[in-house]
Amino acid sequence: MALRELPQTQHPVGTPDHRPAHPGRVALLSAAAGILLAVLWSFELVDSVIGDNVANTVLGHDAKGTAIGGTLAGLLFAFVSGFAGTFTACNIAMAASIGPMSQVSGATGAHGTGAALRSLLRPVGWLALGMVTVSAGYGAIGVLLGDRLPQLSTEVVDGVPVRLIQSFVVFGVIGLVLTYLGLATLGLLPDVLAGRPVARVVLMGALVGGFLVGRPYPLFNKLFHWAAETGNPLYGALAFTLQSLGNILLVTLLIALAVVVSRGGFLRWIAQPRRATLVAGALLVALGVFTVVYWDLRVPAHFGIGWFPSMPYN
Repeated sequence: MALRELPQTQHPVGTPDHRPAHPGRVALLSAAAGILLAVLWSFELVDSVIGDNVANTVLGHDAKGTAIGGTLAGLLFAFVSGFAGTFTACNIAMAASIGPMSQVSGATGAHGTGAALRSLLRPVGWLALGMVTVSAGYGAIGVLLGDRLPQLSTEVVDGVPVRLIQSFVVFGVIGLVLTYLGLATLGLLPDVLAGRPVARVVLMGALVGGFLVGRPYPLFNKLFHWAAETGNPLYGALAFTLQSLGNILLVTLLIALAVVVSRGGFLRWIAQPRRATLVAGALLVALGVFTVVYWDLRVPAHFGIGWFPSMPYN
């Protein structure tokens, strides 16, 4: 009589069974990649060449130079400027959400394009929930506080714009949180979200929404001043929500395109537990380190605070 095969024990993503073989090496390489990205980053390329041209093309006029002509125009500007700023230094860390999102997609059991696309809706929905909660709340508060916020100040202190000081603090904190989450995912630090992948995605969404709290991007600054001038916190909440949704639109579409082209294979590939842990941990560490190094070392050095290596095109 043959022995019955014992059922395999299922381990949640993030347990030692699903961590990479050399997590310390992964963390070091990811951190090095983040530092290198901060050195090579060209804000002129992503802010002006890409961002401004995309906004000008979609809106059909000079996005920076043309006044916002009313509520509907302002809401359209909010979404378009968010879309145009997808790959700016104040939003690129959003790509780190791909890893945590893959852990809750349920795509490992999804076969076919339609099923894979439906499985993508769940993590995108949780990400949007966390993101919109923060961005809408800040939009309403921002309108109520107005010029009392450093982010709307036009003053300069010791050669540094006051609004950038808020950026240094906010992005420094967000970068440290991202880095911690990455190290915890790799098993190098205690993981307070172990076994709660949905909470991890909602937190990632909240961090993406928090980018608006520190964002110095000129088109966003223009939007913020317009929202504050309306004096209506509801407009502020809606405008900031559209800005955040615009920030994640392109990446969501690219993932959906990859799903369609691969007939669902892309999501199944990235959703494998060990691979999902590796991708999540590596991206979180790399983009967390980039965020801290870029906003708390490189940008201050541009204004004479400390030193940071620069490239000829910077």
